[in-house]
Amino acid sequence: MTDSPIHVFATWKVREGQLEEVLQALKEVQKESIKEKGNLFYKIHQSNSDENTLILFEGYTDESAISDHRNSSYFQELVLGKIVPLLEEREVIVTTPLN
Repeated sequence: MTDSPIHVFATWKVREGQLEEVLQALKEVQKESIKEKGNLFYKIHQSNSDENTLILFEGYTDESAISDHRNSSYFQELVLGKIVPLLEEREVIVTTPLN
């Protein structure tokens, strides 16, 4: 475990025709995520060249904050239960910023 801030980059390729449903659920995830004690930020980006590609940029105080986020009921319900089945691809990269 590290006490450094942790940043998460998640790339989601949304299945054709599912973008609005994913964005609706994702806005709720964002709203709940920024309430978390260990959350620093939660930003949603959309590719300029492919509207079905979303990039999430998230910041957490430490690794335990990410664990708390992933174990939350809304993450389990919305991300894993509703959003992931609507994705073609999902890549998540967890990083530590270098100073």
